[in-house]
This record gives sequence, structure tokens and C-alpha cells, in this order.
Amino acid sequence: MNTLRIFLAGASGTLGRRLLPQLVARGHQVVGATRSTARAAELQQLGAEPAVLDPLDARAVREAVVHARPDVVVHQLTALAGLGMSRNFDRAFAETNRLRTEGTDHLIAAARAAGARRLVWQSFAGWPYAREGGPVKTEDDPLDREPPADARETLAAIRHLEAAVLGADGLEGVVLRYGGFYGPTTSIDEGGEHIELIRKRRFPIAGDGAGMWSFVHIDDAAAATVAAIEGGAPGIYNVVDDDPAATNDWLPTLAAAIGAKPPRRLPAWLVRLAGGEQALTMMTRSRAASNAKAARELGWRPQHSWRELQYGGKSAYQSPSTRNDFQNARLDSSSSSASSMLDV
Repeated sequence: MNTLRIFLAGASGTLGRRLLPQLVARGHQVVGATRSTARAAELQQLGAEPAVLDPLDARAVREAVVHARPDVVVHQLTALAGLGMSRNFDRAFAETNRLRTEGTDHLIAAARAAGARRLVWQSFAGWPYAREGGPVKTEDDPLDREPPADARETLAAIRHLEAAVLGADGLEGVVLRYGGFYGPTTSIDEGGEHIELIRKRRFPIAGDGAGMWSFVHIDDAAAATVAAIEGGAPGIYNVVDDDPAATNDWLPTLAAAIGAKPPRRLPAWLVRLAGGEQALTMMTRSRAASNAKAARELGWRPQHSWRELQYGGKSAYQSPSTRNDFQNARLDSSSSSASSMLDV
């Protein structure tokens, strides 16, 4: 394996901090970019050369990337800390949307100026897929053509990101559509934001709760990113675990695992009124994603399942028959198919 020079934007974020040690352990040279001077020392301890910059400052980005002379530029920029539950989805994601549009454009321009050859970008799997057909979608399935009004800007930012990366002339573009993160330092971890909302019964099931979700352990997401940095054909890959689940399954299962009372069940009209159309859609009509392409073309397999999470000695695991039902649904859909309120 050749040693690569890598510019990692968002190195101090949830995924960046898990990705960086894996890259260093494999002998790669990493320049880790962060907006926080306080976190630069942490990045240095993890083995990176830190670069403190504003990712929305085109000149600063260009100078840092050109100085790094990377083979690969990686975008893991989000602004989701403390996101919580918001009635206006687009407003909550406004800063992240800028990072996905302006930030993407600045990084691609800088990558080209620096002579990089490959781009690896963070996107999202699940709710952006069209709410039609089977419950589990592949990379060939279309994104939602008519998203809820309060998610249009966010989906437009995702479309911009993916089109810019895949259409970057002279560069190999890879887009990783991650599921909702769980595991250490994520919102689905002991003390994490969403676990606390579930514990306090402030994360309800809306309507029939039939909306499908895909998750991925943060370390599995990092391993898939390493695989995409080191090889694989350009294109889009879903990075999710093997257990897509409906809201009415995963939410009460996690509640039981942490010893919380069952989540409240609220009528659809009330959730629409209190949380907005996108929140209701995610609970009732969203689709999950298949990881078959990433397994086949990147040689990546998830090592974790959200059902096996441990909280206070309790497990989110369900019976093998229940888990197999979802596994079969994933396989059936992937063969026939043409924050999100969670970390991404």
C-alpha cells in the first residue's frame, strides 16, 4: 500500500476524530483542518499536522490545501453539534448546508490547484431518497424530487455536493452516503443528545412510525472512508450497517435498552404541527439504504449493528427472527430496486 498525503477537512468532528487514527495507523500523512485553535493540539496528538482555518474562506482553504500537496482531499465538514429537535429542518441545517455548498466548492477548487487526484466527500443516506417503491434503496435509486418544504434547501445542498464531486473534471470523485451515526462520541451513545431525548420521552413515534432508517457505527463509517480513500471506483456508496429499521422498531428498542419508558406515540397531525413536515416524513415515510455496493466494490463490511449496542448492561438486540426479517428486506430491495435528526 502506498503512503498517501491526505487533507482532511473536518478532522476534529465526530467522524474526523475516529477516521484520523485509522489513517495514521495505515501510514498515511494527514493534514487535519479544524476551525478550532483549541482542537489543533488534539489533532497533533492523534498524528496529524493541524491546520486552523475557516472552511468558508476560499483563500484560506486554497492556501492550506496547496501547502499540504495532498493526493486525496476529504470533506467531513458539518455543523450539527447541539442540533437537537427543531421545527424548521432547513434552518437547523443552514450552516451545514453552507459547508456542503460553498465549502465543497472551495475545497474542490483548492484540490485542483494543489494537484490532488481524488475527492472523498460526506453525504447522507436515508431520508433524501424518493419516498416510493421498496423500503431499502440502492445508489441507483433517485433522490426525492419533491421533498417537504422545510427540507428543500437541505436536499438541494446535498444534490449540489454530490454533483460537484462527481462532476469535478480531472479528479476522482467519491461520495459516501452515511447512515445515522451511533457509537462513541455520537448522539446515540451513553450521554448523547438523542439518547437523552429518548430517556426523557421527548423523541416520540409519529403516526404509524413506518419510516425506515439506516444507521452506521462511527468506527465502521471511518473504516469505509479509509477504503474509499485508498481505492475503489469513483461514484456514490451507501455506508450503512446491515440492519435497516422502522421508527416503530428502533426507537422503542433503544428506549428499552437504556431502561427508559416506551416512547410516546403521537398523531401525525400533532407531530407535523410541533416538529414540521420533514420530522413527520422521517418518522412515517422515509426509506433506508443498502450497503451491497460498498461491500462489493470497496471490500468493506460493517462490524457492528445498532441492535447490539450496550447501555448500562442492557442490549438493543432483538430476536434473530426479527433481525433476519429486516436483513431479508434489505436484500430483497437491493436486488429488485432500480438528520437527519442524527449525526451525519
